Amino acid sequence: MLNADFIIQKLISIPLILIALVGHELAHGYVSTWLGDPTPKAYGRLSLNPLQHIDPIGALLMLIAGFGWAKPVMINPQYYKNRKWGTALVALAGPLSNLCMAFISLLLYVIFCTVCAKAGIWSKLPDAVIDWSGTIAILLASYNLSFMLFNLIPIPPLDGSKVLGALLPDRVYYKMLNYERYYTLILFILIFVLSRIGAFNFIDKGISFFLYGMFGLFDIIF
Repeated sequence: MLNADFIIQKLISIPLILIALVGHELAHGYVSTWLGDPTPKAYGRLSLNPLQHIDPIGALLMLIAGFGWAKPVMINPQYYKNRKWGTALVALAGPLSNLCMAFISLLLYVIFCTVCAKAGIWSKLPDAVIDWSGTIAILLASYNLSFMLFNLIPIPPLDGSKVLGALLPDRVYYKMLNYERYYTLILFILIFVLSRIGAFNFIDKGISFFLYGMFGLFDIIF
């Protein structure tokens, strides 16, 4: 039977997932625009409106399985001075934005705890404030890290494939692009198979690695 805390956590997770998804896609759009491409703006992908960025299946997977994707930002690499490296930079911007948002969410939580402790009011705060402030910060960081790690998998159409593509010979790179529309089906099949055998455990381990690393850094600073 579902308890109240579980239901509340899932409800809180919805806006946190939207923050991770929208931030990721905005980073793609703004970097592509910075490189001279008007396409993201033309398709409304520089908007803060989550409806412009959500892929229903990818968002649902984020809520249920802890990893997923958003609706890809339309870009036109022909506007870039270097098509391969411009595409790679745009692709990398998304995961890097998630890493930054994870860092900021934990940093704000640590600052909140530190200020309250220095002011002598930490022990006077309601238990619900203490518990849920930490839960929200860690959930937001975890969703961002999960989104970052999953999208860095070098399988088209995920961002990692674009970064890897910049390192491949032109002949291989452009041949890979020609078949990109077929990779989505392959990706769905791989997600199903790999999730059944627990192959996505590396995402949980990666999240733990970054969380411990960030908290360790904050412990040194504060």
